[in-house]
Amino acid sequence: MQPIPKDKTIRIAVVGCGRISRNHFEAIKTHNDLQLVGVCDTDQQSLAKAVEEQGVSGFSSLDQLLDECECDVVALCTPSGFHPEQTVRSAAKGVHVVTEKPMATRWQDGVNMVKACDQANVRLFVVKQNRRNSTLQLLKRVITEKRFGRIYMVNLNVFWSRPQHYYDSAKWRGTWELDGGAFMNQASHYVDLIDWLIGPVDCVQAMTGTLDRDIEVEDTGVLNIKWRNGAMGSMNVTMLTYPKNYEGSITILGEKGTVRVGGIAVNEIQHWEFADKQDYDDKIIDANYETTSLYGFGHPLYYKNVVDVLRGQAEPETDGREGLKSLELLIAAYLSARDGRTVSLPLEI
Repeated sequence: MQPIPKDKTIRIAVVGCGRISRNHFEAIKTHNDLQLVGVCDTDQQSLAKAVEEQGVSGFSSLDQLLDECECDVVALCTPSGFHPEQTVRSAAKGVHVVTEKPMATRWQDGVNMVKACDQANVRLFVVKQNRRNSTLQLLKRVITEKRFGRIYMVNLNVFWSRPQHYYDSAKWRGTWELDGGAFMNQASHYVDLIDWLIGPVDCVQAMTGTLDRDIEVEDTGVLNIKWRNGAMGSMNVTMLTYPKNYEGSITILGEKGTVRVGGIAVNEIQHWEFADKQDYDDKIIDANYETTSLYGFGHPLYYKNVVDVLRGQAEPETDGREGLKSLELLIAAYLSARDGRTVSLPLEI
């Protein structure tokens, strides 16, 4: 595909003006290469507010936006179940797609998104902004440098709170069709760490439950994981933590190192110990950051990669195929929980 010339501004429209769109609006403003040219939402109140705040044209449907707004990229901030169809329609118009997590709620839908963008010769980006957070960048570095030696065990915890009124705030929340449960929605970025940090997964075993919330999907679940490199571990997720978000963490135990990154959203390096010594070990506190947002601060950095890719200056950090890795893990976990069995990966051979 032809890169967008440096002297041409990359025109972007945001589809879906709800909770996560604010991160996209702010991230877009940090890049001179990007110009917000339109917003879209089926909810007229949300649309009117976005039009007023962003000072751009508003569109009440994706088809209207694609027909009337000249844009190079659309950012999909809509409910997850809408992403596949919206991606296919955008790609058919020759528009690149940035989609929020999860890219889809069904495995085949995710595969179809990748195929549609390939066939249309456009880019598909799946937002995994937590990868850009300073604490996780440091953790990725030590794994790449093999400072752990062999990794033996990995544990991830997502102990957050989502009260009933959160799910009641929109009809799509807490549904299988459009949202997914605690694993697929709230803990999606932590599921992404399973493959991105540790490597391909061999098999999973899961149990899920809807213990308290009045929703279709799970509010709590546990997942056992075995990686192809022999490491073993688990992931514990609940949206029932009292009285508020408590912990989002990852602990890695290796042959030559032990690390725990915790806080409410992997924003604090709480333990850092290796057999060897590197000059940056004394500066790990600099990677810690205060946060009131579970989203972290990675969206501007994520968009930097989007810009560089569209300019032909970089490869995508999380494209559609990379997004499929966490979607595959999620679907495997749900299959395991539903059928009470161990599920091996890949799902398709």
